[in-house]
Amino acid sequence: MRIREGGPQDAALVLGMFDSAVAWLSGQGRTGQWGSAPFTGDERRERQVGEWASGGGMRIAELAGTAAGCVVVGAPNAYVSPAPVPELYVQALVTDHRHAGRGVGRALLEWAYEEAGRRGVRVLRVDCYAGDDQRLVGYYEGCGFTRVAPFTVGQWPGMLLERPLP
Repeated sequence: MRIREGGPQDAALVLGMFDSAVAWLSGQGRTGQWGSAPFTGDERRERQVGEWASGGGMRIAELAGTAAGCVVVGAPNAYVSPAPVPELYVQALVTDHRHAGRGVGRALLEWAYEEAGRRGVRVLRVDCYAGDDQRLVGYYEGCGFTRVAPFTVGQWPGMLLERPLP
């Protein structure tokens, strides 16, 4: 697996990853996280991915030369309070479902953790959907994160998690 810097040229690619994930989640009856509509064609979602792609914090994981996942790091999302110590925040993480089960998400989170160390911050934080059976929260816990606090954005239930650095 190779992790490379992403940029504006990757926006359509990343939208496709989100579309793949949304289609899979919808097929499982799990629409609470990102809904059931593709990101592609949604002006708000396309604008967000474009901002991530041009913001400098996007990384793309490739398997055998094929894009398989994306992570975006930077400042905390506006709906959570900043950490009391210097932090790096995982703003987005997505894996193209065609590459599920191959460790892509974990590799991207490890890259983010190592990047936090290179930047000299004290904690890597992330938030995620915490509805339904909370499988996504469990995923992040399995990647070394611990729960900080639940929150809601409108009707969307979330969980803030963190992974301290030594």
